[in-house]
Amino acid sequence: MPLTTPPLPPAAILALRELGIDSASSLDTFGVVSAFLTLKARGHTVTRKLLYALEAARRGAHWQDLTEEERRHLDHALLEHPPVRLAPDQAQIDRFMGMAQEEARKAFAEGEVPVGAVVVCEGRVIGRGYNRPLGAHDPTAHAEMQALREAAAARGNYRLSGCDLYVTLEPCAMCAGAILHARLDRVVFGAREDKTGAAGSVIDLFATRLNHHTAVFGGHQADASAALLGEFFAARRS
Repeated sequence: MPLTTPPLPPAAILALRELGIDSASSLDTFGVVSAFLTLKARGHTVTRKLLYALEAARRGAHWQDLTEEERRHLDHALLEHPPVRLAPDQAQIDRFMGMAQEEARKAFAEGEVPVGAVVVCEGRVIGRGYNRPLGAHDPTAHAEMQALREAAAARGNYRLSGCDLYVTLEPCAMCAGAILHARLDRVVFGAREDKTGAAGSVIDLFATRLNHHTAVFGGHQADASAALLGEFFAARRS
């Protein structure tokens, strides 16, 4: 069933189409509250009436047909939903993933698995790191951990709210836990890690209801990250 006016205003229908939502079924898949918060994050004017209208559109009804109990349920779901954040723009992703790649090449040069990371706050890199568990004799010396330590020292606070992490490989469970503990806003990663990835490949720690929600955007410059890893392991085998 296509989205119509009513129950949705024309501007909302156009904004939803930009998200790939053009029917009641696609709205149901995306989630009413997620769609509402995503529109808000994109700068669309939102009110509780729009939230109710989205639910009505999902059902093929009118928002005024919702009962008071159904509206209270939506209000509660809105309060309980984790924040919705948009991905950085492509120029930012290209710039900072390029820097993370530079860090990964440092690991390669030292005979470490080539993974690199940078922490960015207000458009400025405040932490850099690359894999060093072999050289540092430290099982926690992953690229993400190194970058987080440097960023926390620069800030004088382990809490890195308002910061993003760019890393060439999907974080493992240890690094995902540290990222959540540091309260980072967003993680942008390159290649997926089918054996230890904790951002959806093996488990998804970022989807759990812990004390913080970090938005994750994967698959950026994945080919370059995977190629460097492939080159490293090919050299090791030979």
